[in-house]
Amino acid sequence: MATCHIAKDPIKKVAIFGGTHGNELSGVFLVKHWMENGTEIQRTGLEIKPFLTNPRAVEKCTRYIDCDLNRVFDPENLGKKRSEDLPYEVTRAQEINHLFGPKDSEDSYDIIFDLHNTTSNMGCTLILEDSRNDFLIQMFHYIKTSLAPLPCYIYLIEHPSLQYATTRSIAKHPVGIEVGPQSQGVLRADILNQMRKMIKHALDFIHHFNEGKEFPPCAIDVYKIMEKVDYPRNEKDQDWKPLSPGDPVFLTLDGKTIPLGGDCTVYPVFINEAAYYEKKEAFAKTAKLILSAKSIRPCLH
Repeated sequence: MATCHIAKDPIKKVAIFGGTHGNELSGVFLVKHWMENGTEIQRTGLEIKPFLTNPRAVEKCTRYIDCDLNRVFDPENLGKKRSEDLPYEVTRAQEINHLFGPKDSEDSYDIIFDLHNTTSNMGCTLILEDSRNDFLIQMFHYIKTSLAPLPCYIYLIEHPSLQYATTRSIAKHPVGIEVGPQSQGVLRADILNQMRKMIKHALDFIHHFNEGKEFPPCAIDVYKIMEKVDYPRNEKDQDWKPLSPGDPVFLTLDGKTIPLGGDCTVYPVFINEAAYYEKKEAFAKTAKLILSAKSIRPCLH
């Protein structure tokens, strides 16, 4: 029986974004370092651009100035007429779209890595936006394997109402990298080094692919967003741990325990993420599933 291959054009343009949220410092410090000395991220035949996405928020060490930059890359905001009344992040989104897009066009960057930290105990997390993207499933499989025995989780945000217009979504292959726990406005050496390794393995994968390496079929465990839950009182540091119907989730001030409803086991993520209180998100419920990817190889002309 013949193996089905997916032929892809070689990757040419890659961007690494840091500072989308100005108080998530691992990406800020790595990108600033690579802007000064990019030797470690250079790969033959690749144009790799490190870029500070929200410099005003970085300067003030705050998540954003007017609104969340990681939520405004939708057609409505990208198409708004420039004016002094526009929120700073909407204007910045239009500038980024001009530099690295336009979104949904052939001219857009092939891959954008967007570097984030979380106050939640999520370890190394890769964020996938499209369950049918064989190339990224293969890349994520390579990163997970290369990081082992350090765990690496894959968060699938593909959902009809919960998926949002991310900064990285202007690329053909958007990749979110989330590493925690790390408090806002501080830098931890271990968290920064984990993020650094994830980028290294990702760029190595692209280099091997461009050199003609064929990657056989693979499968990976992913956690797909199901629902966002408001007002948590559940125990901290239990990201990725199964939560079954009847398990305690909330604790009221009068001591009453409220259990999980529903009829299936879920896997909570972003538990007690400090930045999500304003978004009325205490944690997100995910379902664990397996994604498979066909064999891929470069289409060398």
